[in-house]
Amino acid sequence: MTDDTKKNETDTTAAEDQAPEAATEAEAAIDPLEALKAENSELRDRFLRLAAEMDNLRRRTERDVKDAKSYAVTSFARDMLAVSDNLRRALDTIPEEARAAADAGLAALVEGVEMTERGMLATLERHGVRKIEAEGQKFDPNFHQAMFEIPNPEVPNNTVVQVVQAGYAIGDRVLRPAMVGVAKGGPKADAAAEQAAEKNG
Repeated sequence: MTDDTKKNETDTTAAEDQAPEAATEAEAAIDPLEALKAENSELRDRFLRLAAEMDNLRRRTERDVKDAKSYAVTSFARDMLAVSDNLRRALDTIPEEARAAADAGLAALVEGVEMTERGMLATLERHGVRKIEAEGQKFDPNFHQAMFEIPNPEVPNNTVVQVVQAGYAIGDRVLRPAMVGVAKGGPKADAAAEQAAEKNG
């Protein structure tokens, strides 16, 4: 073996021995302060994400609790409206002449039924149930249920001209749509609004 060959082998062995040392030096070259900053940044990011998730959960819970309070009586209110309807039907079956000529007993009965109906509706209103004002309004399928059309050229087309059964809402939700009769044959609503503006102007 020549001296050059021995020298090359020695150089190769020395280079191999230096490679792990270089890797160790590179690892040692990572600044501990930078490593801490990176870890701190990652932890801060995780904390901010967790805080945002908790905030969303809190808001969602508050909304669910508010909805539960507002709409908890929905089924009960719907059932009570059916009772109120029956009270109104009972009153409507008594002709005006019979009311006018009623003896004390019948008059007291009619008055008692009317007071019961008013009291029930007032109680429902205290719990967020309100009547949908339909008559004279433009037909809105979100709040009204059309039962029939009434030919009437004097009012704008699709205007509610008769309420068969009152509608009610609870909060911003429809509890029961109003059953209505809708005008047919009149001018379009926009044209009617323009005509009214011209008359007033």
